[in-house]
Amino acid sequence: MPSLSGDTNVLSEALLLRWTQKNSKMSGIIGKKVGMTSIFDETGKNIPCTVIEAGPCVVTQVKSVDSDGYAAVQLAYGEKKEKNTSAPLKGHFQKAGTTPKRRLVEFKTFVDQKNLGDTVTVEIFAAGDFVDVVGTSKGKGFQGVVKRHGFSGVGMQTHGQHNRLRAPGSLGASSWPSRVFKGMRMAGQTGSERVKVQNLEVLKVYPEQNLMVVKGSIPGAKGSFVIVDK
Repeated sequence: MPSLSGDTNVLSEALLLRWTQKNSKMSGIIGKKVGMTSIFDETGKNIPCTVIEAGPCVVTQVKSVDSDGYAAVQLAYGEKKEKNTSAPLKGHFQKAGTTPKRRLVEFKTFVDQKNLGDTVTVEIFAAGDFVDVVGTSKGKGFQGVVKRHGFSGVGMQTHGQHNRLRAPGSLGASSWPSRVFKGMRMAGQTGSERVKVQNLEVLKVYPEQNLMVVKGSIPGAKGSFVIVDK
Protein backbone atom coordinates (compact mmCIF):
# COMPACT_ATOMS: atom_id res chain seq x y z
CA MET A 1 0.00 0.00 0.00
CA PRO A 2 1.44 3.43 -0.93
CA SER A 3 2.51 5.77 1.83
CA LEU A 4 0.07 8.49 2.88
CA SER A 5 2.80 10.82 4.10
CA GLY A 6 2.69 14.19 2.37
CA ASP A 7 -0.73 13.53 0.84
CA THR A 8 -2.83 13.55 4.02
CA ASN A 9 -3.25 17.29 4.00
CA VAL A 10 -4.75 17.33 0.50
CA LEU A 11 -7.07 14.33 0.78
CA SER A 12 -10.46 14.71 2.38
CA GLU A 13 -11.44 12.63 5.36
CA ALA A 14 -13.88 10.66 3.21
CA LEU A 15 -11.26 9.75 0.60
CA LEU A 16 -8.80 8.72 3.31
CA LEU A 17 -11.43 6.46 4.83
CA ARG A 18 -12.11 4.82 1.45
CA TRP A 19 -8.38 4.40 0.79
CA THR A 20 -7.66 2.67 4.08
CA GLN A 21 -10.75 0.44 3.83
CA LYS A 22 -10.77 -0.31 0.10
CA ASN A 23 -9.83 -3.96 0.65
CA SER A 24 -12.25 -4.53 3.52
CA LYS A 25 -15.80 -5.78 3.12
CA MET A 26 -18.54 -3.15 3.28
CA SER A 27 -22.28 -3.08 3.79
CA GLY A 28 -25.31 -1.75 1.98
CA ILE A 29 -29.06 -1.34 2.29
CA ILE A 30 -32.10 -0.38 0.22
CA GLY A 31 -34.13 2.64 1.27
CA LYS A 32 -36.48 5.39 0.26
CA LYS A 33 -35.93 9.14 0.06
CA VAL A 34 -38.13 10.92 2.59
CA GLY A 35 -37.11 14.49 1.84
CA MET A 36 -34.66 17.27 2.69
CA THR A 37 -34.26 19.31 5.84
CA SER A 38 -31.46 21.09 7.70
CA ILE A 39 -29.83 20.78 11.10
CA PHE A 40 -27.41 22.90 13.11
CA ASP A 41 -23.99 21.61 14.14
CA GLU A 42 -22.21 22.42 17.39
CA THR A 43 -20.78 25.63 15.90
CA GLY A 44 -24.22 26.88 14.88
CA LYS A 45 -23.75 26.27 11.16
CA ASN A 46 -26.90 25.28 9.26
CA ILE A 47 -26.22 22.08 7.30
CA PRO A 48 -28.57 20.92 4.49
CA CYS A 49 -29.26 17.20 4.71
CA THR A 50 -31.49 14.43 3.39
CA VAL A 51 -33.60 11.99 5.40
CA ILE A 52 -33.59 8.38 4.14
CA GLU A 53 -35.84 5.57 5.31
CA ALA A 54 -33.32 2.71 5.18
CA GLY A 55 -34.69 -0.81 5.55
CA PRO A 56 -35.54 -3.06 7.13
CA CYS A 57 -34.43 -5.38 4.34
CA VAL A 58 -34.72 -9.16 4.17
CA VAL A 59 -32.01 -11.46 2.81
CA THR A 60 -33.80 -13.35 0.02
CA GLN A 61 -30.76 -15.08 -1.51
CA VAL A 62 -27.15 -15.78 -0.63
CA LYS A 63 -24.98 -16.47 -3.69
CA SER A 64 -21.66 -18.27 -3.56
CA VAL A 65 -18.79 -18.86 -5.95
CA ASP A 66 -19.48 -22.60 -6.08
CA SER A 67 -23.15 -22.37 -7.06
CA ASP A 68 -23.41 -19.00 -8.83
CA GLY A 69 -19.88 -18.12 -9.88
CA TYR A 70 -19.65 -15.12 -7.55
CA ALA A 71 -20.45 -14.19 -3.97
CA ALA A 72 -23.30 -11.80 -3.23
CA VAL A 73 -26.15 -11.10 -0.84
CA GLN A 74 -29.58 -10.26 -2.28
CA LEU A 75 -31.73 -7.89 -0.21
CA ALA A 76 -35.44 -7.16 -0.65
CA TYR A 77 -37.28 -4.02 0.44
CA GLY A 78 -40.79 -2.57 0.28
CA GLU A 79 -44.08 -4.40 0.56
CA LYS A 80 -45.86 -5.55 -2.59
CA LYS A 81 -49.32 -7.03 -3.12
CA GLU A 82 -49.29 -10.77 -3.65
CA LYS A 83 -51.72 -10.51 -6.57
CA ASN A 84 -49.18 -8.33 -8.41
CA THR A 85 -46.32 -10.80 -7.86
CA SER A 86 -45.43 -13.47 -10.40
CA ALA A 87 -45.47 -17.14 -9.40
CA PRO A 88 -41.67 -17.59 -9.60
CA LEU A 89 -41.13 -14.57 -7.35
CA LYS A 90 -43.74 -15.84 -4.89
CA GLY A 91 -41.76 -19.04 -4.50
CA HIS A 92 -38.54 -17.04 -4.23
CA PHE A 93 -39.91 -14.99 -1.33
CA GLN A 94 -41.54 -18.00 0.35
CA LYS A 95 -38.18 -19.75 0.39
CA ALA A 96 -36.79 -16.81 2.37
CA GLY A 97 -39.81 -16.83 4.67
CA THR A 98 -40.97 -13.32 3.81
CA THR A 99 -43.82 -11.53 2.04
CA PRO A 100 -43.48 -10.25 -1.56
CA LYS A 101 -41.21 -7.21 -1.88
CA ARG A 102 -40.96 -4.41 -4.42
CA ARG A 103 -37.19 -4.05 -4.81
CA LEU A 104 -34.41 -6.63 -5.07
CA VAL A 105 -30.77 -5.54 -5.02
CA GLU A 106 -27.55 -7.55 -4.82
CA PHE A 107 -24.57 -6.48 -2.72
CA LYS A 108 -21.30 -8.23 -3.51
CA THR A 109 -19.61 -7.19 -0.28
CA PHE A 110 -20.93 -7.46 3.26
CA VAL A 111 -19.25 -7.13 6.63
CA ASP A 112 -21.07 -9.96 8.37
CA GLN A 113 -22.03 -13.38 7.10
CA LYS A 114 -25.71 -13.33 6.15
CA ASN A 115 -28.15 -16.23 6.00
CA LEU A 116 -31.42 -16.64 4.14
CA GLY A 117 -34.22 -14.78 5.92
CA ASP A 118 -31.97 -12.49 7.98
CA THR A 119 -32.99 -8.87 8.44
CA VAL A 120 -30.69 -5.93 7.70
CA THR A 121 -31.55 -2.65 9.42
CA VAL A 122 -30.24 0.89 9.47
CA GLU A 123 -28.15 -0.01 12.52
CA ILE A 124 -25.33 -1.11 10.20
CA PHE A 125 -24.62 2.63 9.84
CA ALA A 126 -23.44 5.06 12.49
CA ALA A 127 -22.92 8.79 12.70
CA GLY A 128 -19.61 9.72 11.09
CA ASP A 129 -19.72 7.03 8.40
CA PHE A 130 -19.36 7.98 4.74
CA VAL A 131 -21.73 6.40 2.22
CA ASP A 132 -22.48 6.35 -1.50
CA VAL A 133 -26.12 6.81 -2.50
CA VAL A 134 -27.51 5.60 -5.84
CA GLY A 135 -30.87 6.80 -7.09
CA THR A 136 -32.85 7.75 -10.18
CA SER A 137 -32.81 11.46 -10.92
CA LYS A 138 -36.02 13.39 -11.49
CA GLY A 139 -37.33 13.08 -15.04
CA LYS A 140 -37.74 16.40 -16.84
CA GLY A 141 -39.01 15.15 -20.19
CA PHE A 142 -37.79 16.45 -23.56
CA GLN A 143 -35.79 19.64 -22.99
CA GLY A 144 -33.83 22.06 -25.14
CA VAL A 145 -30.11 22.74 -25.01
CA VAL A 146 -30.42 25.68 -22.59
CA LYS A 147 -31.95 23.61 -19.80
CA ARG A 148 -30.30 20.30 -20.71
CA HIS A 149 -26.72 21.47 -21.26
CA GLY A 150 -26.64 25.03 -19.93
CA PHE A 151 -26.32 26.79 -23.29
CA SER A 152 -26.72 30.57 -23.01
CA GLY A 153 -28.30 31.21 -26.39
CA VAL A 154 -27.17 33.78 -28.94
CA GLY A 155 -27.31 36.69 -26.50
CA MET A 156 -28.09 40.05 -28.09
CA GLN A 157 -31.00 40.20 -30.55
CA THR A 158 -29.06 41.69 -33.43
CA HIS A 159 -28.69 40.94 -37.14
CA GLY A 160 -32.14 39.41 -37.38
CA GLN A 161 -31.69 37.00 -34.44
CA HIS A 162 -35.14 37.70 -33.04
CA ASN A 163 -36.14 34.03 -32.66
CA ARG A 164 -32.82 32.31 -31.89
CA LEU A 165 -32.39 33.00 -28.17
CA ARG A 166 -32.64 29.35 -27.07
CA ALA A 167 -31.52 27.64 -30.27
CA PRO A 168 -28.48 25.28 -30.33
CA GLY A 169 -26.75 27.01 -33.22
CA SER A 170 -24.47 25.27 -35.75
CA LEU A 171 -24.14 21.49 -35.42
CA GLY A 172 -21.10 20.95 -37.64
CA ALA A 173 -19.69 21.11 -41.17
CA SER A 174 -21.86 20.66 -44.27
CA SER A 175 -19.86 19.12 -47.10
CA TRP A 176 -17.87 16.88 -44.76
CA PRO A 177 -18.78 14.74 -42.91
CA SER A 178 -22.38 15.57 -43.94
CA ARG A 179 -23.70 14.22 -40.67
CA VAL A 180 -23.96 15.08 -37.00
CA PHE A 181 -21.25 13.52 -34.84
CA LYS A 182 -22.41 11.10 -32.16
CA GLY A 183 -22.44 12.71 -28.74
CA MET A 184 -23.26 16.20 -29.99
CA ARG A 185 -24.99 18.18 -27.25
CA MET A 186 -28.53 18.62 -28.48
CA ALA A 187 -32.08 18.67 -27.19
CA GLY A 188 -33.46 15.41 -25.83
CA GLN A 189 -34.70 13.40 -22.88
CA THR A 190 -33.47 14.92 -19.63
CA GLY A 191 -33.24 13.30 -16.22
CA SER A 192 -34.62 9.90 -15.15
CA GLU A 193 -31.07 8.49 -15.07
CA ARG A 194 -29.15 6.39 -12.57
CA VAL A 195 -27.00 8.77 -10.53
CA LYS A 196 -24.50 8.04 -7.75
CA VAL A 197 -23.46 10.62 -5.16
CA GLN A 198 -20.31 9.62 -3.29
CA ASN A 199 -18.86 10.31 0.14
CA LEU A 200 -21.91 11.66 1.94
CA GLU A 201 -21.45 11.87 5.69
CA VAL A 202 -24.00 10.19 7.94
CA LEU A 203 -25.06 12.80 10.49
CA LYS A 204 -27.65 10.91 12.54
CA VAL A 205 -29.23 7.46 12.72
CA TYR A 206 -32.65 6.72 14.23
CA PRO A 207 -32.99 2.91 14.53
CA GLU A 208 -36.50 3.05 16.01
CA GLN A 209 -37.88 4.84 12.93
CA ASN A 210 -35.52 3.17 10.41
CA LEU A 211 -34.25 6.62 9.46
CA MET A 212 -30.82 8.02 8.67
CA VAL A 213 -29.78 11.60 7.95
CA VAL A 214 -26.99 12.23 5.43
CA LYS A 215 -25.27 15.49 4.64
CA GLY A 216 -26.18 17.10 1.31
CA SER A 217 -28.65 16.05 -1.38
CA ILE A 218 -29.29 12.76 -3.13
CA PRO A 219 -30.86 12.08 -6.55
CA GLY A 220 -34.55 11.36 -7.00
CA ALA A 221 -37.94 12.63 -5.96
CA LYS A 222 -39.56 12.15 -2.57
CA GLY A 223 -40.56 8.53 -2.10
CA SER A 224 -38.14 7.19 -4.71
CA PHE A 225 -36.00 4.13 -3.99
CA VAL A 226 -32.29 4.54 -3.27
CA ILE A 227 -29.34 2.23 -2.61
CA VAL A 228 -26.97 3.15 0.21
CA ASP A 229 -23.45 1.65 0.19
CA LYS A 230 -21.11 1.95 3.13
